Amino acid sequence: MPNYEKFTFADDTPPKPAPAKKEPAQLLLDFLQRWNKPTVRMNEILVYGPTVIRKKEHALNSTKVLVDHGWLIPVKTRRPDMLEWQIVRRPIAHPTIAA
Repeated sequence: MPNYEKFTFADDTPPKPAPAKKEPAQLLLDFLQRWNKPTVRMNEILVYGPTVIRKKEHALNSTKVLVDHGWLIPVKTRRPDMLEWQIVRRPIAHPTIAA
């Protein structure tokens, strides 16, 4: 099979850059903005959350980042092995972790 050269001209539209991958904590924050309950439990994140954070260690790291930035508040639960957080809702159209 011959190897052809590809020429580009000034009139050609430049290729679109690949979309940047979002951090797992940002994906979790986006998911929580659509979550219809005031709180979320670890098991709900593992079952219904973004695919990237469905491992417990990834979910724990992401929730820690959101707690540090004020998007989640830990809630005391009836069982010591259960993790639950209150979701902080802010009137922001597209919230980011830095906000």
